[in-house]
Amino acid sequence: MEPELIADYRCVVGEGPMWHPQEKRLYWVDIDTGRMFRYDPRTGQHEQFYQGEVVGGFTIQEDGALLLFMDRGAVKIWRGGRLTPIIDEIPQERDSRFNDVIADPEGRVFCGTMAVGERPGRLYRLDTDGSLTQVLDGVECSNGMGFTPDLKRMYYTDSLKLEMYLFDYDRATGDIANRRLFARVPESDEEGLPDGMTVDAEGYVWSARWGGNCLVRYTPDGFEERRIRFPATRVSSLTFGGEDDTDIYVTTAGGDNKEECGPGAGALFRVNAGIRGVKEFYSKVCL
Repeated sequence: MEPELIADYRCVVGEGPMWHPQEKRLYWVDIDTGRMFRYDPRTGQHEQFYQGEVVGGFTIQEDGALLLFMDRGAVKIWRGGRLTPIIDEIPQERDSRFNDVIADPEGRVFCGTMAVGERPGRLYRLDTDGSLTQVLDGVECSNGMGFTPDLKRMYYTDSLKLEMYLFDYDRATGDIANRRLFARVPESDEEGLPDGMTVDAEGYVWSARWGGNCLVRYTPDGFEERRIRFPATRVSSLTFGGEDDTDIYVTTAGGDNKEECGPGAGALFRVNAGIRGVKEFYSKVCL
């Protein structure tokens, strides 16, 4: 399970890896520099294909386009090299940006925003008709999300609180309720913060550790099952991909300070633990 370095663009905040099943390519972002990248494992080629407004997270639309969640609460579709606005801005998020996002089984998108000063972050739900609903407030750092295999519960991470939660999830309405603690990271410099996450086909939860040099795999009842170490302190997110969904692609941050953050800081890695993942859902948001 030794991580393989795939590409090193020295990302400041490498984040949001997503496997594009139609293209069979891996996409990811560098939030702070407004860059996006993609990698084709069939050829080994990778490239930067976007430079512009900040992208905090993205989903893949049913038609293969990318749905970008940006600063000021803007949401735009990237298709054929062009941006089409869905939401120009959210007035209460003008000084913030989106962070981690996830499409649900019906094509809605749960999308969190960053806290700014004394104002906490929030979690929104973007419905397929483009309407936006706030579902959580008082969030310190909105982060990784995922669904249980039966699609009846949703995981949610608040990084600065060091906690991962479990909600009841209603697929018909998109409502979440009955928040309870799934796992809490011990408070120490070595453990870091829980960041991006995903759920594998066995229902185990994988959580990236910002400041912890690792991925942690949890059992469905919240106990640590294994760790995979990386040569980068700020392990930020992960996703499953590849032909059989057993390749784990992992983003890292700190590429502007490798001396402090490790030689692999800011790079994209791949590791295969012989465990199958679950494909992410397409978003189905229309104008």
